[in-house]
Amino acid sequence: MSVRILALVGSLRAGSHNRQLAEAAARVAPEGAEVQLFEGLGDVPFYNEDIDVEGSVPAAAAKLREAAQASDAFLLLSPEYNGTIPAVLKNAIDWLSRPYGAGALVGKPAAVVGTALGQYGGVWAHDDTRKAVGIAGGKVIEDVKLSIPGSATRFAEIHPADDAEVAAQLTEVVARLHGHADEAVAA
Repeated sequence: MSVRILALVGSLRAGSHNRQLAEAAARVAPEGAEVQLFEGLGDVPFYNEDIDVEGSVPAAAAKLREAAQASDAFLLLSPEYNGTIPAVLKNAIDWLSRPYGAGALVGKPAAVVGTALGQYGGVWAHDDTRKAVGIAGGKVIEDVKLSIPGSATRFAEIHPADDAEVAAQLTEVVARLHGHADEAVAA
């Protein structure tokens, strides 16, 4: 049985470097691991308890929850918007945190990585994402980190999968996440 890792990308832009990182993660996944990119975060409405009613949850939110429930671990890829986490990624975490105490993130390993334009590669956004996932019940792997600075220039003419340094770092991230997920599945 393969460990299923759900990748949630915090950028909706078609040419997003974080989406490209997610694609690269899927390519470098070790044997026994499958990284699946979730499509449709932009369709998920903002979390609102009034619409989170059993039997009438919006279809896009239900699709997100189903994909998350079927996953063994999470790889969240985030740019940095105004020094913090993009709203679309925070919204996904909010939907996955419910029902309180029994959301799809609870007890599952999660790693946060990404790239951003600035010199620190999105570190603030990544820290905020780890905090939100942890509060939502995810088992954040604090020592698995990858923040790649200067995305616009570094990946201007090369896909992250073709950048040897990034591919090696991403391979390590996915392998470590796979190991944590494998342990959790076996427990």
